[in-house]
Amino acid sequence: MKSAAPKAIAVGHLIDEVLRRDRGRILSGLIARLGDFQLGEDALQEASMSALKHWSQEGIPRDPVAWLMKVGLNKGIDQIRSSQREAQRKNDLDLVAQDSQEQAGLDVAEVFPDERLRLIFTCCHPALEEKSRVALTLRTVCHLTTREIAAAFLDNEQTMGQRLSRAKAKIRSKGISFSVPEKGIWTDRLDTVLSTIYLIFTTGYVTEDKGPRYLCEEGIFLMRILHNLCPNDPEIEGALALMLLTDARRIARIDAEGALVPVEEQNETLWLSDAVTEARSILENAIERGQSGPFQIKAAITDCHMMRPKPDWLQIAFLYRALWHFEPTPVVALNWSVAMAETGQPELALQKMDELAAELKNYQPWYAARAHVLEKLGEFSSAREAYLQAIETAPNDASRKLLERKVGALRQSC
Repeated sequence: MKSAAPKAIAVGHLIDEVLRRDRGRILSGLIARLGDFQLGEDALQEASMSALKHWSQEGIPRDPVAWLMKVGLNKGIDQIRSSQREAQRKNDLDLVAQDSQEQAGLDVAEVFPDERLRLIFTCCHPALEEKSRVALTLRTVCHLTTREIAAAFLDNEQTMGQRLSRAKAKIRSKGISFSVPEKGIWTDRLDTVLSTIYLIFTTGYVTEDKGPRYLCEEGIFLMRILHNLCPNDPEIEGALALMLLTDARRIARIDAEGALVPVEEQNETLWLSDAVTEARSILENAIERGQSGPFQIKAAITDCHMMRPKPDWLQIAFLYRALWHFEPTPVVALNWSVAMAETGQPELALQKMDELAAELKNYQPWYAARAHVLEKLGEFSSAREAYLQAIETAPNDASRKLLERKVGALRQSC
């Protein structure tokens, strides 16, 4: 008799792959229908365990994602029925069951996008602290681990875990609905929703060398959904244009030796021309509406960085000044200073950067930017020290290799 172990192992790997790519989509649908974060997570866990047994015995279903969604929903409904709150939730249970039957005949791709957007708006409810909104979305929709989210916020894992638990509890205690609000009351949540989706995108962009997480694709996909729901909002258009312009350069941003290539040095023939054209068209439409906002400005800055034969640094400096009115933050000030240095004001740029030292002492790009300006000023010894500090906390191998090259070039200049 042949052992069933090899087949079970293969099925286990398939389940892991499905969850790696689609956990956020499945979980969003479960939470939205069951109305509870923890119940949705538990239901998906039980469905995954059932999949290992049934798929090993009966074969892989035609649509593994739909199978997990359906079984997870049934598991969740079973948990509701067996709880002491059955009487209070009977009406909700009937609605859940009815919704399940209505969705049974639909293609999974038609159901999930709106569910994920619904969950993002729930996570971004004004009753939650902004940091908790972003963290909860990354944990629930995109399946980042608590440790990864904590690292992004410079928190420890235990503190972030407690923050996530409190956010879930508040959603439950306040009875916050799992729905996309009417467009007339989007204002309270739209800024945070845009920032959250963009953070999903940038997280994937920065951590891409640590393994495929599909976060860039997720971010763009979710932003397109938002754009389709509200096609005339200039800030949604600006955010989408920004992500498309950034993503269009992904092939050119790493060279053959694995080092990051600055935008001004990239081979523009490697850029995704269709994405660039689409992004610039979207950005033009947004700007023509005459309602300037931070995402439109950031998209315009990115576009100016991509100008040839060299970036339009003067325009970039003006744009950072405009961005400062919306986001008077140390990071904006730092980037504004870099633009100053590129427009022939390196002394002023260094002065501005040094004024930010206390606020950005734990921010790796501050050291890299300062090193660059010091190099422009011919202060090679100080530049080398700043480069070495930037290397110690580089976010990925590609950035580290670029900085190491710059240190090597400094030795030749000394």
